[in-house]
Amino acid sequence: MATDQMARVGGKQEARKRSGAAVIGIGTAARLGLAVVWAWAGLAKISDPEAAAQAVRAYRLLPEALVKPFGYGLPFLEIALAVLLLVGLGTRVAAALSGLLLLVYIGSIASVWARGISIDCGCFGGGGAVSASHTAYLQEILRDLGFLLLAGWLVRWPRTWVSLDVTLALD
Repeated sequence: MATDQMARVGGKQEARKRSGAAVIGIGTAARLGLAVVWAWAGLAKISDPEAAAQAVRAYRLLPEALVKPFGYGLPFLEIALAVLLLVGLGTRVAAALSGLLLLVYIGSIASVWARGISIDCGCFGGGGAVSASHTAYLQEILRDLGFLLLAGWLVRWPRTWVSLDVTLALD
């Protein structure tokens, strides 16, 4: 009897280890995936800050006085999030900020779609007015919802492999 019970306990412990490793592996992939997305978005915009400001302007959500500060500042925020996620430092906070930024992006895209404004989202550079046939609002929202799920995963389970959080025991 005792041997059967020990075998069951050992099996449960082994199953927990495997599921823990899977959670950490998924988290690592989510962290690195988001890092790539933010780096790609930020680097695409940072080389042409005027185009980034034009993309912000096209949404018609901010007063003109805030368009340039937002357009010029967003690439730096995206790159900062990319670096934090890449090295795994402050993963939960970086994921939460990523989630908030993605919610802003989703809401902004939904807003222009609802108002019948035809723009390129400018998510990965460019942006501005386009013909109605060149909009892809549903795809952009679905893409950002996918990224939001990755961010949510990291908020819930921030422990990942090869991260400064683990090295510094911050998680």
